[in-house]
This record gives sequence, structure tokens and C-alpha cells, in this order.
Amino acid sequence: MSTTPGDLKNRTRTFALRVLRVFRSLPDSREARVLGQQLLRSATSVAANYRAACRARSHRDFVFKLGIVEEEADESLFWLEFIAEAGLLPRTKLDDLISEASQLTAIVVASRRTAKNNNRQSAIVNRKSS
Repeated sequence: MSTTPGDLKNRTRTFALRVLRVFRSLPDSREARVLGQQLLRSATSVAANYRAACRARSHRDFVFKLGIVEEEADESLFWLEFIAEAGLLPRTKLDDLISEASQLTAIVVASRRTAKNNNRQSAIVNRKSS
């Protein structure tokens, strides 16, 4: 199943909204607020930076911004796992989001790799035709 940029925009936004609901359900404690804010920042950054990548001004800018999305998706995965391991929420409540963060990370890693390779191939073809 291929994922279009529009599909991924919706998917990253939905991910951020789902994380917001998890954030709101965290216990009212200092550590839950701190960890929840870290998660909320990284998850919303996935959506915002993917949107920015789609509006990149150059191929190089696109690859750079996808790198940020990759880092933020992986960080979101870390915070979700950490919140479960810290016992702030049951793992079962977070399993779907953990899976989604993992899938988003994998999709962005593959997309970034493809974009970098396409750029290299284009540079090689341009040098040969010069």
C-alpha cells in the first residue's frame, strides 16, 4: 500500500490529535506533566514539520525537513514507550499509538532515503549530460 503526501499529512495530524487526547488523560502529577509535554511537543512537531516538508522550496530543503520529521517521530515513540514503562498509563492504552509512531518513523526513513537517492541519481545524470 503506497502512502501519498496527502495521506501522510492526514495521518500525522491524526497522530498529533490522538497524542493530545493521551496527554489530557495523564494523571495530574508533576512527572506526568513533564513527560506529557515532551510527548505533545514531539508529536505535534511530526505533523507540523511534515506539512512544512511538503511545502519545501527545494529538494534539499525537503530532505532536510524530512530529517526533522524522522527525529520527532522517533522521539514521540520514545516518550510513548517511556510513559508506559513509567507506569503513568497502561501499555495497552498506548499500544496503537506506539505502533503508529513506529510506522510513521519507518515511512519517513524510507521516504527520506528515496528522496536522497533520487537526488543523487539526478546529479549523476546531470553531470553526464553536461
